Amino acid sequence: MSAFKGVDYMEIDSLFSEDELLVRKTVREFVDNELMPIITEHNRNATFPLELVPKMGDLGFFGANLEGYGCAGMSNVQYGLVMQELERGDSGLRSFVSVQGALVMFPIFTYGSKEQKSHWLPRMQSGQAIGCFGLTEPDFGSNPSGMRTRAKKKGEGYVLNGEKLWITSGSIADVALVWAKVEDEGDEIAGFLVEKNRPGFSAYDIHGKFSLRASVTSGLLLQDCHIPTENRLPQARGLKAPLSCLSAARYGIAWGAIGAAMDCYDTALRYALGRKQFADRPIASHQLVQEKLVWMISEITKGQLLALQLGRLKDRGRADFAHVSMAKRNNVWMALECARRAREILGAQGIADEYPIFRHMANLESVYTYEGTHDIHTLIIGQRITGIPAYE
Repeated sequence: MSAFKGVDYMEIDSLFSEDELLVRKTVREFVDNELMPIITEHNRNATFPLELVPKMGDLGFFGANLEGYGCAGMSNVQYGLVMQELERGDSGLRSFVSVQGALVMFPIFTYGSKEQKSHWLPRMQSGQAIGCFGLTEPDFGSNPSGMRTRAKKKGEGYVLNGEKLWITSGSIADVALVWAKVEDEGDEIAGFLVEKNRPGFSAYDIHGKFSLRASVTSGLLLQDCHIPTENRLPQARGLKAPLSCLSAARYGIAWGAIGAAMDCYDTALRYALGRKQFADRPIASHQLVQEKLVWMISEITKGQLLALQLGRLKDRGRADFAHVSMAKRNNVWMALECARRAREILGAQGIADEYPIFRHMANLESVYTYEGTHDIHTLIIGQRITGIPAYE
């Protein structure tokens, strides 16, 4: 299959700067040359391509929109294009980069001490250290305020007890950012940096996944795990801190989903032009096939414009979490529907991993749910436009 040329029906490329297009070109070439040749085998074997981590560090993918500490200092639009191209390759790779940058580096950068920043951020930016984000628990996903993980003050530190679940990169991480309620402070939620070799801390992998197979998904156990005081994020106070991290990750997902949709559309279009049925005509000449392709390109175009406007607002400091919710909600739904229509166009070939369609479809089922479910984002937007919370 020839190299990916992009999907641009409405000349959206004209809205990007030369620097933005250069970033996209760099990541697009990386995905085509480094990920595409190996992703099928990793998906089959349920393994993560760890060998790509140093290369992504060299290219500046980790914490790309942060300043200093070796980070690339990209604009939010540039960062969005990085996420788009990575997820065009696979949601698992984009998830890894999202967690590393938005869910671990961002909170250290925003809420951490000078020592925490200088110790972790350069190592994480280069890929020398891997991080994970421990918020979700076995019984608490959409309602993180109900978490049971506790931190109790003891001597010159804290003792943590609890369990986290569905944690990307958990068992390969050098450090886990664990959120817990501090018993001595009225159960205020705080963030703690837990190194992998801490006594009382362990991680295990979740096996048997049909989705995000080329991604490490783990559970974290904390059993009387002692954490020194200097491992607590000093500026992270209350639930707003972890929620701000989720908002940063959701922003990247809003762009990433476009990449998955693009790959599905591009694959379906090429297949439809080459596959012949009925009087030796390509199936792309059939009205119902064209309708599916038209639906896909229309929704991708709307998603591109939504993500770009969100990125411009974010670069001006005017985007908020409800804006991010609309983009994440719309674009992941759109990408999942594109995958389903593309699968229909490919027929039986659509379920074979010779093509990327079903892999994207299965991955997007998880993306539809994590970082705030589709329904939770519906309620976030509903509260914004009515002023009435409807979560209960």
